[in-house]
Amino acid sequence: MNAYLLLNIAASIAPEQEIISFGEKRKTYSQLIDRTGRLASALESLGVGRGDRVGIIATSSPEMIEAFFASFQLGAVIVPINYRSKADELEFMISDAGIKVLLIEGRYTKLIAPLLPSSGIETTICLDGDQGIGLNYEEIINSVTHPYLDFADVERHDLAILLYTSGTTSRPKGVMITNGQLTTYVMGHSEAADGTDRGSTIISVPSYHVAGATSICNAVYTGRRLILLRQFDAGEWLRAVEDEKATQAFLVPTMLSWVLNHPDFNTTDLSSLESLSYGAAPMPYPVIRRAIDSFPPSVNFANAFGMTETTSTVCVLNPEDHRLSGTKEEIDKKIRRLSSVGKPLPGVDVKILNDEGMPAEVNRIGHVYVRTGRTMKGYWKRPDASSETLVDGWVNTKDMGWLDEDGYLFLSGRSSDMIIRGGENISPSEIENVFFEHPEVADVAVIGIPSLEWGEEIMAVVIPNNPESPPTTEELILYCKNHLASFKRPTKITFARELPRTSTGKILKRNLREQFITNPIN
Repeated sequence: MNAYLLLNIAASIAPEQEIISFGEKRKTYSQLIDRTGRLASALESLGVGRGDRVGIIATSSPEMIEAFFASFQLGAVIVPINYRSKADELEFMISDAGIKVLLIEGRYTKLIAPLLPSSGIETTICLDGDQGIGLNYEEIINSVTHPYLDFADVERHDLAILLYTSGTTSRPKGVMITNGQLTTYVMGHSEAADGTDRGSTIISVPSYHVAGATSICNAVYTGRRLILLRQFDAGEWLRAVEDEKATQAFLVPTMLSWVLNHPDFNTTDLSSLESLSYGAAPMPYPVIRRAIDSFPPSVNFANAFGMTETTSTVCVLNPEDHRLSGTKEEIDKKIRRLSSVGKPLPGVDVKILNDEGMPAEVNRIGHVYVRTGRTMKGYWKRPDASSETLVDGWVNTKDMGWLDEDGYLFLSGRSSDMIIRGGENISPSEIENVFFEHPEVADVAVIGIPSLEWGEEIMAVVIPNNPESPPTTEELILYCKNHLASFKRPTKITFARELPRTSTGKILKRNLREQFITNPIN
């Protein structure tokens, strides 16, 4: 099934329903269908057809959504590219994907212009007027007399989206998501729009992240109005909830922390918000606990764990798991499970394997594998990397974790981040959670550093709440002594003003290791 039908089906049922809010701009389904068809017609005239790659470097906007569905309509592959990437990363992704037509927001033209002569791109289209390169988006939309009304007859295994991983290790890899995988995910979790009020959702995660791409497709299909923010800003997010009466939202943990700490949080009307999902990076327990206590009690929280390689969510910690009510035993269990990512969705299997490749016991840390019908087709032009990740129908998540007695999945960090001290496997996240409980710690990352005696020692990079008056290292080491076993305590603590992160809030621990590891400590 062509992913374009996610829009087409909904628009045929409720053509005059408003589906996009972008500042003062509003668009109905019929307007979105018309402009998408015009763009598809223009792209076809430029030679774009089934299987061709259409790149887009832009923040969230109605034009970005039009680009997604016009590409689907032609059977082409949309390639949303991380606009925060450096020039060499952009050059690599553009070349690797073999992009035929590139749509670009004006603010990024100076960065892209020097790359164009050798990029292989045939046509560049600027989304916001004449910027000195390429065609003018609105001019080509308005020049089309007959919008493209048909849609390509694609197979389930034909690509719909090529999403490049965030590159926490080496070069980013293009994850191939097919029309079948995308439509299965969306239609398996939502009902099509029927003209009734389905609420509104704030899109604040970029489209080059799987959560952003699938959130767009899901909202369009189900008739939930999209409130688009160009980029995430905690103050703008709060204003959008209040002004647009948003009912749903998705935030990564870093974003949620910024929202909670914003000076306008306590004076913003959040009463319209019904559902707040979070994911894409580990959620510190103190942050989600504070959110539960601070947001209106009507807000339903859910932790959605997934990967680009699994076409988004595979496990969910549902709203009931966030309601801290019941007997003391029930509340204690819920509090413990707030550190989990929940249970597998229907049609998803999770297994934990030990270092010998055998099933791990309940509550024992091992390597996390996931199986789902939405597993990626593979990595673009990377058969070796594909075979390393796709093992006998299972996705090797490269995460470490465990399943409890009731099937809840707990993650303890990336396998590459695991610290091995004197033969003991140590999860950085366990130590980080202890630091997060300290009132003077705003953020922290724990890494392993070389040690001649132990193989690795533990180092904590701390962001203090008050950089001008941070806690002493002795104070933090004593705090750890009271909360951690001796072999898990950091032997070195350093302070920093910020941590290197991906656009979705994941800490780039490889960068930290490169920054701080110089000589082994004795």
